[in-house]
Amino acid sequence: MGISSVTAQQESDSGSPHPEPRKTTVAKLFSTLKPRRGKEISSYARSRPTRDSFSGNESSEVVSKGGSDPKAEERSLESYYVPIATYEGRHRYDPKATWSQAEETSLIRKLDLRVCAYVCFMFFALQLDRANITQALSDNMLKDLGMNTNDYNTGQTIFYVSFLVAELPSQLVSKKLGPDNWIPIQMVSWSIVASCQSRLTGRATFWLTRSLLGIIEGGFIPDVILYLSYFYSSKELPIRLSFFWGAYGLTFIISAFLAYGILHLGGTHGLHGWQWLFALEGTLTALIGIVSWFYLPPSPYQTASFFRGKEGWFTEREEVIMANRIIRDDPSKGDMHNRQAVGLRLLWQALKDYDMWPIYLLGFTWTIPNQCATAYLTLILRSLNFDAFQTNLLTVPAYTLFILQLIFWTWVSEKINNRFLIVMICQIYILPLLVGLETLPAGSGFAWSRYVLNMMLVGFPYVHAIIVAMTSRNAGSVRTRAVGSALYNMCVQASNIISSNIYRDQDKPFYRTGNKVLLGLVAYNICLIISAKFYYKWRNSSREKIWGRMSDAERVHYLETTSESGNKR
Repeated sequence: MGISSVTAQQESDSGSPHPEPRKTTVAKLFSTLKPRRGKEISSYARSRPTRDSFSGNESSEVVSKGGSDPKAEERSLESYYVPIATYEGRHRYDPKATWSQAEETSLIRKLDLRVCAYVCFMFFALQLDRANITQALSDNMLKDLGMNTNDYNTGQTIFYVSFLVAELPSQLVSKKLGPDNWIPIQMVSWSIVASCQSRLTGRATFWLTRSLLGIIEGGFIPDVILYLSYFYSSKELPIRLSFFWGAYGLTFIISAFLAYGILHLGGTHGLHGWQWLFALEGTLTALIGIVSWFYLPPSPYQTASFFRGKEGWFTEREEVIMANRIIRDDPSKGDMHNRQAVGLRLLWQALKDYDMWPIYLLGFTWTIPNQCATAYLTLILRSLNFDAFQTNLLTVPAYTLFILQLIFWTWVSEKINNRFLIVMICQIYILPLLVGLETLPAGSGFAWSRYVLNMMLVGFPYVHAIIVAMTSRNAGSVRTRAVGSALYNMCVQASNIISSNIYRDQDKPFYRTGNKVLLGLVAYNICLIISAKFYYKWRNSSREKIWGRMSDAERVHYLETTSESGNKR
């Protein structure tokens, strides 16, 4: 058995973002190293990390025992954490490099502007083509195609199954070709299919295009998460992912206004408004995909090009800071280069990493109650006698609330160092809203009350960024991070398959049976979150006991002889 794993770190009750550890786990000894301003940093064995699958905060606990020489131990362990020779940032690696807080802050701001902002822009393109189906529904698309709600449910199920199946293969292709190459190819390809939806003729063509969109778009999100991990530390990733999914909510707002204008083109050249919507928005995202091919750099150290400038985005000094702060945060990032494929053996090792399974189970169900409200919001509003244009404008408050809650709760999770609590709050928030929808009397007099409840349900505390960041930081290796991100997102897509079949045609317009199912799922989610928390606390305790009994010499011997890697090391 390995002496360290990525398991749950203690939750902070004090509200401090850097509490003293009570329980300890290890991904790798080196992963707690942070630049100490103005001092030489070369300590590889001074401390070991504590990490929580629900908090993700890192702290350290001195592990030297028996009066040993820490510097001698540092020198003996240094060779275990040097990046491989083919790692793209190897030429900037320097264990003695130091930098100021001002330099790092300035660099992070540049990364946010150059990398994070554009990644959010690409996600806008994905969501525009993936979600404009909801605006098309408000323009009587189903009636024009001779379809009903159940036909739509089948199409969405086909989409999510295709999306799910494509997640892992897409991630493996991305790891081989590089996200900077694969992501633009995906974008242009799905944009072509999205535009072709303007020529739908019935159920068969609708189901075909939903399948193609799912296959091509599958993998985009884990590809982007892997790409961002090249630039940001584990501490910085959650808030950037909240910006990323903030773009998801912002897309709904922008697309509502776009749909309001585009749908007025209905009747022009004999086309319905929803046909113009698919054609024009698909063309727009194709252009974004073409620009992305030239814009995305392969890594922080390979930014020079004719499009990005012959000098690149960063100075040599900035590249040194980037390389060493990333490796000190997580030395496993130096174990593979950014064009190295994950083979079948490594894939199997990642798949059987049972310490990641609780996160996958959580991804399978936690967002289902929100997904139903989001997917059917426009249909629900139309059934409440709002017209197509009112319906699209009434979605704006819901997605504004979504963005605000996403960013706020992600920030709170970092501030109070307690991811577990925030994930639980998400489910507690949903519970009274579903009870309200289930018990609200029928009748047109309650239309606005029903709208407010659905609006608040769509705008719930979206903790996806927190859980995705947990997946990334708990992986313990680039291999597991690439596969783990794909597997978690596959579970989320599987939850979409379930959610797209809960609200049935015979249950409309109030979907009371469906809401009862959602109430049961909320209760299940709460039990699952509590169980996962206790599992990780147990893993902390058992691993810590093994590590705590080891002397310094035994720890060095372990690193020299162990065949375990990643979060089992």
